[in-house]
Amino acid sequence: MPVVLARATWPWRAPATALLLWQGIALAGGLSMIGSLLAFGLVPFGDNLFTSADGLLRALMTGSTISTVDVLHLASLCGAVLLGLHLVLNLVLTIVVSERQRRRHRQLVELLSSPVPGSPHTRLIDHSVPVAYCLPGTAHSVTVFSAGLLELLGDRELAGVIEHEKAHLLQRHYMVLMAFGAWRSSLPWFPIATRAHREVALLVEMLADDYARRVVDDQTLATAIALVSSETPRAVTASEPYDSWAPAAVSREQLAARVGRLIDGRPPVAVPGRILVVAVALALVVVPTVLLVLPSA
Repeated sequence: MPVVLARATWPWRAPATALLLWQGIALAGGLSMIGSLLAFGLVPFGDNLFTSADGLLRALMTGSTISTVDVLHLASLCGAVLLGLHLVLNLVLTIVVSERQRRRHRQLVELLSSPVPGSPHTRLIDHSVPVAYCLPGTAHSVTVFSAGLLELLGDRELAGVIEHEKAHLLQRHYMVLMAFGAWRSSLPWFPIATRAHREVALLVEMLADDYARRVVDDQTLATAIALVSSETPRAVTASEPYDSWAPAAVSREQLAARVGRLIDGRPPVAVPGRILVVAVALALVVVPTVLLVLPSA
């Protein structure tokens, strides 16, 4: 499913729904890997999760003799625990490191930029390269623009950029990207994790574009994306994964996809289709959990 979903174009017409599906895939993947190890490890102790856990606890408390087969099951149990701890600790580490990087970045921005009069929590960097991005914070978030961006874009185009960045902050896109980034770093050998992170990064940009479309027309927003893309050197790199207006941070294919969906004007996915996708996403999470809890045949 992840490979098919990554190659499909319908997610561009329903980015919120597609993002929910990717989250379901990620949760289902983690639950399936941990659950399969857990289910095999608990086989000798009962016919479902609760009775097996009780049986394992009793065996450990009474010091029951463990056969060779039981050692294999216990090894599987240890694998499930270690994998779960690995995923959780990696997520915590990702959050801590990201917070430190944002704090350091915010300090640099405050040193190298000036506040924008009449726009609280907005900073202006005196640099010719057109850049705009948001820095989430605990107390308040900061939106950063460069002088080059203000010179390059007209009022309507700039309004679209501002709304786009506002969407990233309001919809907490950085939290989604952080979670998928942690999943990717936890399982670097798992290609689906890398693919999911890339696709989710594109979807959150499209979600922010959709938010900006409430105040500017599609052509204006597409023009803003194209202008910034053409004026930004490839050597420039974004400091954060949600820096959507420093185009060197993303691939040209992703930028083309964003511009293309704005120009094409294709209608969004119909409500029945979106409901079906939501049902599939929920099933991906619920089914493995139910199978783990239900008694084995």
